[in-house]
Amino acid sequence: MGTTSRGLLKSMLDSLGSGDIPIAPLDFTGEGDLDSAYAVTDLASAAIGAAAISVARLAGRVSQSMPAVTINRRLSSLWFGWSIRPNGWKMPSVWDPIAGDYRTHDGWIRLHTNAPRHREAAERILGAQGDDRTEIARRVAVWSKADLETAIVDAGGCAAEMRPVSEWIKHPQGAAVADEPLVHCSVTDRSTRTSWIPSPSRPLSQLRVLDLTRVLAGPVATRFLAAYGADVLRIDPYGWEEPAIAPEVTLGKRCARLDLHDAADRKQFEALLSQCDILVHGYRPGALDDLGYASSRRRALSPGLIDVSLNAYGWTGPWAGRRGFDSLVQMSTGIAHTGMNWQKADRPVPLPVQALDHATGYLIAATAIRAVERRLDQRVGTEARLSLARTAKLLVETVSTGSGLPLESETSEDLASVVENTDWGSARRVKFPAAIAGTDVHWAHPARALGSAVPAWE
Repeated sequence: MGTTSRGLLKSMLDSLGSGDIPIAPLDFTGEGDLDSAYAVTDLASAAIGAAAISVARLAGRVSQSMPAVTINRRLSSLWFGWSIRPNGWKMPSVWDPIAGDYRTHDGWIRLHTNAPRHREAAERILGAQGDDRTEIARRVAVWSKADLETAIVDAGGCAAEMRPVSEWIKHPQGAAVADEPLVHCSVTDRSTRTSWIPSPSRPLSQLRVLDLTRVLAGPVATRFLAAYGADVLRIDPYGWEEPAIAPEVTLGKRCARLDLHDAADRKQFEALLSQCDILVHGYRPGALDDLGYASSRRRALSPGLIDVSLNAYGWTGPWAGRRGFDSLVQMSTGIAHTGMNWQKADRPVPLPVQALDHATGYLIAATAIRAVERRLDQRVGTEARLSLARTAKLLVETVSTGSGLPLESETSEDLASVVENTDWGSARRVKFPAAIAGTDVHWAHPARALGSAVPAWE
């Protein structure tokens, strides 16, 4: 079982510089595959497996023996959707009313309007306001998909035309991403942090993680780190909200706010950074530099820092600085086009879950943990970069050898017994898909609202 999952796992471990780890201690269980033209369940299982193996390596440093790892493919599929199950309350809609796919006169385009500034950009270009999708569709229909994509992106918005895989491969950005590694890591300066050692039961306990990420890959990564004991502090600007996402991804974290344009808040941020072990951020290339926190400054504030960053479209090529999200990358890279052909549909067919976000998130977690091990061995820091587009390449090139069995509907047996008292009401979670012998998986904090904590380490 899990032949494709094992192949994907091997590719991930190779990119992490951990290809020498035997996969034998890992077992895949659970049946059923998400319905897709691509091996989404295998990707989910492998990505969670890569993160879990990284934790197991740390735990094994104490016992001198790597503990066994088990990944449940069914539960992995469920966690790549939504893990939270509210009791007596509802999650808000994930999508803005006008977000979605629209037909142009020569194809399809997707508008991503969840953020107010991105919606405003689309409205300026289309000359329309309000939630009337019929009117938006009428105005989109007169455009070519390429021209509208360019116009909205140039206006500061987010959009992506649907391309087939063959076109993306020839596109300058597709070619640039193809030359990038799945995970790019480089060793930086000497670390001053020499006293920390992992605990067998809570391998990431007392590691401090500063989370500067938004929807969705980065928060998935830091949620995983929190599951094994890391102290995760998420920082958002004042006014930023993620009402449909926060209950899902703030599990195990404390969430505070800072204004990095304010002198006092900058001083507090620098204090937090100087005391953290891992920084995860999803700013576009150059954005932190513009705030005065270029890579050299971050290292000066925190020698030996493990600095992991992600973006949408890759780190080289003409689109390296382009805004993007999972659903847009699926359109650009050919995934939605392949899904449409596979399903014989008359419109784009995306993946059944936001698999690029989730898979990249678990790879970020694996990368950070591998860097912790490198710091223990070599007393050095690490800078690492990942992207949704490079994760998409891995998925597109994977040939599935899955069982062909459909993923059965969720039952009460899939849910953990623990009741989580979130800031929105009580809830339960889907059982965690990874099990590492001898380790304790739990989150120190229930899901909390953004800005609900003070910006300080515990």
